[in-house]
Order: sequence, then structure tokens, then C-alpha cells
Amino acid sequence: MSDPFFFGYGSLVNRDTHGYGEAYHARLSGWRRTWRHTALRELAFLTAEPAADVAIDGLIARVPGDDWAALDEREAGYDRHPLAAGLRHDAPRAVAAQIYAVPAPETPLAPRPILLSYLDVVVQGFLREFGADGADAFFATTAGWEAPVLDDRAAPRYPRHRVLARAERAFVDDRLAGMGARILPPDQL
Repeated sequence: MSDPFFFGYGSLVNRDTHGYGEAYHARLSGWRRTWRHTALRELAFLTAEPAADVAIDGLIARVPGDDWAALDEREAGYDRHPLAAGLRHDAPRAVAAQIYAVPAPETPLAPRPILLSYLDVVVQGFLREFGADGADAFFATTAGWEAPVLDDRAAPRYPRHRVLARAERAFVDDRLAGMGARILPPDQL
């Protein structure tokens, strides 16, 4: 029996945030990313949800020995779902993959801030794996940008934050400015 794979569409695209070495480019049709707001925490979750006529890029990576414990802990607040269809990838063999998604709350909540140190990690991963066009596609295939962005770069709150190169940082800042994102100072939370 072969090891299972996960489909990463956010921070898991940045290989510097995990140790899953066998990873391949992948595209998932029928899903989009969105910023989800729940009572689980005061910040927005980046999640995936079914959406017709949308496809998102990401990575699939092998979970050695079917040992999901560490990844499930990392993805606390997310449920894991098997992917039955819509996944194309560069792996040299057929794979069974799963995706993490945050359940929608029963009652919609006001938008919670998007953590900039988290967004930086995600965009850095997309820039490295898929180039500027792929990072632009990340922004285009993600819903929920009306949420404010909490600028925590000076003291990152995201536990797997990474230092961005000047060009990567400028890319993120430019895309947020182009969308008219509302940036909050770190003491706003």
C-alpha cells in the first residue's frame, strides 16, 4: 500500500514550513480558497471550499507511513477530507490525497483580521513554486479579501513565519494595495 498525500494550498505550499520532502505541483479543480472567520480564534483561517468553475494550484506531499498526527496537530481547527476527483499532479504515480478545510460556522461572523506574517509565508511559497503568475493566481482564486490585514511583520505571530526577500515583500504589499486592503497596525488586535 502506498503512503497517502495531502493537498496543500496555503502555507503548505512553502516547503520551508514543513519537512514533507516528496512533494509535487498539483492543481485541484472545483475548489477555491477563502478567508474563514470562526469562533475558534481571533484571526482568519485560510481554507478551501468547493466552488464550481475554479481551480487552485498547490502542492501534494506524501505523508510517510500514513502518520497524520503531526500534520493534524499543525492544522488544528481544520477537518481532513479525501479528494475523490479534480486533482491533477506531477507525481510519477497515482496518489490518494486529502485536503484540510475549516467548517463554515453556523452563524456568519464579522471578518477577522488576516495575519500578514502568515500571508507572507503563503505568497513566498507561491512565488517560489509557481512564479509571479502563480502568486497572482493565488490572490485571484481566494475569496474574502474584505477582511482587514494585521501587520505583524515587526513581531511575527505566525509560528512558521519566514523572512521575505525585498522583492517578495514588495510583491505582497503591491497586491494588497491593488486590492485596497485595509492594513491594521499590530496593536489593533
